[in-house]
Amino acid sequence: MTGMRAVQARRLGTGPTGLRIEDVPRPVPGAGEVLIRVHAVGANHLDLGALSGQGPGAAARLPLRVGIDPAGRIVAVGHGVEAERVGTRVVVKPNIPCGTCRWCLAGAEARCPRQEVVGVHRPGGAADLVVVPERNAVPIPAGLPAPVASAAVHAVPIALQMVRRAGEINPGEPVLVTGAAGAVGSALVQILAAAGARPIPVVRSAGHGPVRRGPGADSVGEAVTYDGLAGALTETAPDGVALAFDATGAAGPIAAAWDALGWAGRLVVCAATGDHPLEVDIRRLYLRRLQLIGSASADFGDVTEGLAMVAAGTVQVAVGPEFALEDAVAAYTALSDPHRDGKVLIHVAD
Repeated sequence: MTGMRAVQARRLGTGPTGLRIEDVPRPVPGAGEVLIRVHAVGANHLDLGALSGQGPGAAARLPLRVGIDPAGRIVAVGHGVEAERVGTRVVVKPNIPCGTCRWCLAGAEARCPRQEVVGVHRPGGAADLVVVPERNAVPIPAGLPAPVASAAVHAVPIALQMVRRAGEINPGEPVLVTGAAGAVGSALVQILAAAGARPIPVVRSAGHGPVRRGPGADSVGEAVTYDGLAGALTETAPDGVALAFDATGAAGPIAAAWDALGWAGRLVVCAATGDHPLEVDIRRLYLRRLQLIGSASADFGDVTEGLAMVAAGTVQVAVGPEFALEDAVAAYTALSDPHRDGKVLIHVAD
């Protein structure tokens, strides 16, 4: 086999119209790398960012093979990688840290300032085969299907990293989660419930996808819309919440979460999806001892723990619409459906 199929981003533009299914040369693993036969990969907004030249995707140089979170099986290894890894079921941690900065040396890879992203800075996994650094090929826990691992490997570890960055979580305290119907927001709700908090899920509208509650459903409050947030907080947290998480990256929801903070409250943000500025009243910030915390990517420990939580059922991940590789353009089109339930996945091989 000298070639393979791949989803290539060919030209800048909004939406998936710049994507093409093409035959490309088969990749070869270099030193410290592994070659993975892909079973499944997610369709992500970050891939569309590479097409539009926006957000983290602005670093992409087209043409580019997309797909940040492939899962499959190692079929070959490069120099310096143990041959025993061949045959291992793995899922790819999308962010590749530099490995040499002070953050990486301290095991805090999420804070690495020089990290790259699979499918943005290097060829991605929406293809028959993909090459990644050995360490980024994380073993899939026994019993966890490859599509579920692909759906979990980005969102759940990011949610775990956000919770770590937030610091102490007091049992029973109400915690706001804006964007609770999305992949990261859903994981946040379940992780917080498992930690003993009382998550308050906030969604765009009553019909904007279900909120996945997981085994800790009894401690999760009823989902509220942004219009109904003030009224809901009057009952559950009249003095404001001590902790809030935003999984939307949009200025409106972030501002709503910021306004909902009480004394010494903390807001953790994991994305930026628009160009709209966030206005912060500096007097309120310092007089009320508020904190605004940026959190992106995840440590390798977050990935291992996150996959274990999914395998154990502590966090439930929804697999939504599924497409064949030949129908990848339709998969990316499905991302715009606000009512879809679960991660859009592309199946490449069994």
